[in-house]
Amino acid sequence: MDTKLIALLTAAALVGCAADQKPAAADQKPAAADQKKAAPKAAAKPVIFNGKDLTGLKRLGGEATYAVKDGTLVGTSTINTPNTFLATEKEYSNFVLEYEFLNDPRLNSGVQFRSRSLEKDQEFTGSDGKKKKVPAGRVHGYQAEIDTDPTNVKKAEVGPRMWSAGLYEEGRRGWIFPGIGGGDEQAFSKQGRELTKGGEWNRVKIEANGNRIRTWINGVQRVDVRDDGYKTGFIAFQVHGIGKDAAKAGTTVQWRNISLTPIGDNTLSESEKADGWTLLFDGRTSKGWRSAKGPDFPKEGWSVEKGMLHTAKGDGRESANAGDIITTGRYSEFEVSVDFRLTTGANSGLKYFVQPNLNQGAGSAFGLEFQMLDDAVHPDAKLGREGNRTVSSLYDLITAKGKRANRIGEWNNAYVIAQGTKVEHWLNGRKVVAYDRATPEFRALVAKSKYADPKYGKNFGEWKDGHILLQEHGDEVWFRNVKLRDLSKKN
Repeated sequence: MDTKLIALLTAAALVGCAADQKPAAADQKPAAADQKKAAPKAAAKPVIFNGKDLTGLKRLGGEATYAVKDGTLVGTSTINTPNTFLATEKEYSNFVLEYEFLNDPRLNSGVQFRSRSLEKDQEFTGSDGKKKKVPAGRVHGYQAEIDTDPTNVKKAEVGPRMWSAGLYEEGRRGWIFPGIGGGDEQAFSKQGRELTKGGEWNRVKIEANGNRIRTWINGVQRVDVRDDGYKTGFIAFQVHGIGKDAAKAGTTVQWRNISLTPIGDNTLSESEKADGWTLLFDGRTSKGWRSAKGPDFPKEGWSVEKGMLHTAKGDGRESANAGDIITTGRYSEFEVSVDFRLTTGANSGLKYFVQPNLNQGAGSAFGLEFQMLDDAVHPDAKLGREGNRTVSSLYDLITAKGKRANRIGEWNNAYVIAQGTKVEHWLNGRKVVAYDRATPEFRALVAKSKYADPKYGKNFGEWKDGHILLQEHGDEVWFRNVKLRDLSKKN
């Protein structure tokens, strides 16, 4: 996708919202595909640097120079020029990027990913909630830091930073990890000093997978955060500006053994597999799912189409058409992540700790719910109390705070982590709900909600375990990348 098209797409996006690849129209239905049809083949592994020349790369920003020497990409600093970037002409979304770097320790650097440079100024909302601007032509987006300078001491108590493989957002919010996304600066610096090989080649791995960003240096993990920055963009190799410091002129940073492996939909990365994640939806079949009110998968109303789970449009009633589907397994402690795409006016939900035996009559199975809703159109958004039925809220109990939902027709990500009695909801990489379901405060919320009705049973929401559920509410909704990590197996 070329730079001009990216600029047009970004200008149309909501201010401050996470950007995604251009979606289908909100009510456009993909062509039907048989459930047994093989999943699409993975795209060929791209080559972003051929080791011979700068084909497929372009310089942005400043006037530092780049060359290829013996299969190595070499960036050389220049005085009186701003940060310079050698960027891929193509864009990439979900991937594992690996490379080795060797730099003069005096020259700070980094590798951009999911980054952009736009033809017009762009407004965004900073981490402080204030409106800010990225100037036209400014390279901005995620960066994996290169920082090996033993004299780079910003705080005496921290010592030399050595923040290589830390996560920075160039041109926008600044440090994410350590920073607004968590992390202790002193501990991070100590780890960096232990892991970084000064004056030698260092190996970095970046995994950008949906809203989750992870980095490693020399085989040890440095960053693991969920964030709502760009979901697609170019990769670029930075030569940091040195201002008027003539002593640093001609310092270099080098990269070699650069490889990029795409992560396709409905697949797990090698690191996810190692951490115990499993797919709840394989992209091809309904395996692992059944009706909430029967042993089999619904014969009508639910389908697998082009790598997505699809619930068809009905009459808008709750679970009255095809009905809800639940996992065949039950879970007590877990992380679950689901991409969902709503159509105009749609209502759905991700439920957990679901108890299907409590309700075999009309309506949805009972459980705690991550609400999925078109807040602007569906009337349910105005019911309940103080917006506790809006998207990403704990339905009818706790209102989501600080959320940034993507527009109807675009993909959103729902992520729920339940460990012990504590639960969190995340929407598009932002935590929006946190609660403890074994507290007087939670029970007081239940007592004020519709769940106070005796039909929902005693101690609503405090069950030991339960199923995961995707709700059918008579509206057309799409799901993909449904995956779970069973945390009970880690204890």
